[in-house]
Amino acid sequence: MNTSTWDFSTIGLLGLGTMGAGVAQVLAASGRHVRVLEVDETRAAAGTSSLETFLDGGVERGKVSPQQRSEILARVTVTTRVDDLAGVDLVIESIVEDLAAKVEVLTRVADVVGTEVPIVTNTSALSVTEIAATLPAPERVAGLHFFNPAPVMRAIEVVRALQTDAALIERLVALVDTLDDKVAIPVDDRPGFLVNALLFPYLNDVIQELDDELATAEDLDVALKLGLGYRSGPMEMLDMVGLDVHLHGTEAAYRATGDTRYAPPPLLRAMVAAGRLGAKSGSGFRIHDTPKGH
Repeated sequence: MNTSTWDFSTIGLLGLGTMGAGVAQVLAASGRHVRVLEVDETRAAAGTSSLETFLDGGVERGKVSPQQRSEILARVTVTTRVDDLAGVDLVIESIVEDLAAKVEVLTRVADVVGTEVPIVTNTSALSVTEIAATLPAPERVAGLHFFNPAPVMRAIEVVRALQTDAALIERLVALVDTLDDKVAIPVDDRPGFLVNALLFPYLNDVIQELDDELATAEDLDVALKLGLGYRSGPMEMLDMVGLDVHLHGTEAAYRATGDTRYAPPPLLRAMVAAGRLGAKSGSGFRIHDTPKGH
């Protein structure tokens, strides 16, 4: 692969949802130009609004200056035309966690950008190797897993698929090193990668303990924050991430491995079926405690 073209000064970003908006902010804050692809004008407007809201919050907390806010927004352009991604140095996919949807949009993007431009996915649960196998030049495909919220969380997993060129991993680690306060963690492609492979069973155990009435959701959070020094409790984390997101991730890991530690607890399935997804739905483990008789 021709590494001389990998300056990554202009990055194509697929998706400007909650995660995509955070990734766009991080990339633009590093001085890079970000071209975002969204499915339609409505989603583009909503994503731009999310990015502006993130930045407004940063200004209020003193983390972002008004000038930095303006500069970041000026570096981010949003389009609904795949052809507008021609000429980017890197593609980062951050759309819904659905393999078919990712493959469909990445196939269209790959036709536009050519085979020399690296393509990375921000998936947290799907197989990067499987995604790479669907695209031309799979050696230029890898994972770049940001954590939510991307502007705040420092770790970024750099994921090696079976096909990934070793030089690409080195270049992605170097890219992460240029992002403000971020730390690259190179990992192999496996269900959950590293962080979620450890996190999923822990969260599942806590959900089961709640269902077994070992403690209330609030007391579980207090015990683990104060007892282990965690910044947030597991129930707060689930409500922030989204119970549906955790369910999808654990299901994917369970299907791939057959490891019962990843099997979603019945209460988690019930909460998602009831539409109690956490912050995004206004109801979750801490936002609205589960009533008896679930």
